Amino acid sequence: MKKVSVLIPCYNEVENVVPMSEAIRELFESQCKQYDYELLFIDNDSTDGTRDLLYEICENNIKVKAILNAKNFGQFNSPYYGIMQTTGDCTILMSCDFQDPVEMIPKYLEQWEQGYKIVIGIKSSSKENRIMYALRSLYYKMIKKFSDVEQIEHFTGFGLYDRDFVNVLRSLDDPAPFLRGIVAELGFKRKEIEYQQPQRRAGKTHNNWYSLYDAAMLSFTSYTKIGLRLATFMGIGCGTISAVIALIYLVLKLIYWNEFIAGMAPVLIGMFFLGSVQLFFIGFIGEYILSINQRVMRRPLVIEEGRINFEEKMPKEEK
Repeated sequence: MKKVSVLIPCYNEVENVVPMSEAIRELFESQCKQYDYELLFIDNDSTDGTRDLLYEICENNIKVKAILNAKNFGQFNSPYYGIMQTTGDCTILMSCDFQDPVEMIPKYLEQWEQGYKIVIGIKSSSKENRIMYALRSLYYKMIKKFSDVEQIEHFTGFGLYDRDFVNVLRSLDDPAPFLRGIVAELGFKRKEIEYQQPQRRAGKTHNNWYSLYDAAMLSFTSYTKIGLRLATFMGIGCGTISAVIALIYLVLKLIYWNEFIAGMAPVLIGMFFLGSVQLFFIGFIGEYILSINQRVMRRPLVIEEGRINFEEKMPKEEK
């Protein structure tokens, strides 16, 4: 019997962990009886009582496991690390807020049985804020245009990954992983299934402008050169324009020595303009340096505080 791992990262999801665990259990007991399964929650240091519920869930169902992180290690490290700790023939990654429909699991498994190593969900529409959805669409199109490798629009990471691909993730040893980019760059033959993203079942989203910016910058610095190239081109452009304006001012001053008064305004405007351009691109280049720094330091993806219902040796520890 094939074994399916379902990985669910969670952070302050006290209203959703129990309904989600029940939904997964009922699905495999009714529609997916031909599979064995494990349900793995990886908690990113929740502070709202989520961990207490995870202890109860794991106590009542031996097929449910949990990894408790020592602190919040971010929205990318924790899911990536969790995938590497699964033991199934395939791993399904989904969110705990029900925005990734449980009903998609049988569709993923059907395509997996047909030979696809990766089966992912693509948001064809969303019931989230329209402005946010429009901004996401703009971001995906922009990163797709500037990226050196293929990028997948409206892909959040929700999908099924065969054990062969999970082994690829284990071999990368990337301290700053971006799963969405890795799937596009290094993934096997994949199947894309469209779905409408529903609203959260309960609770408040943990995404904010900072987390969205962090995701955008990780994608830009990992898979594009546009920031560095744009800085170079802007530098050349601004330098050329400045030289032309300076030459024009010099000619006019030589021709109309007494009548032409340059004043300080153009000088100040030029200084502020060039200064703002320099600061912008220093910050942009700093994002690339920060990404390099994270990889050079090679810190662990997460530090575990504890595990629940783990008995067998984990794949990452196997020799």
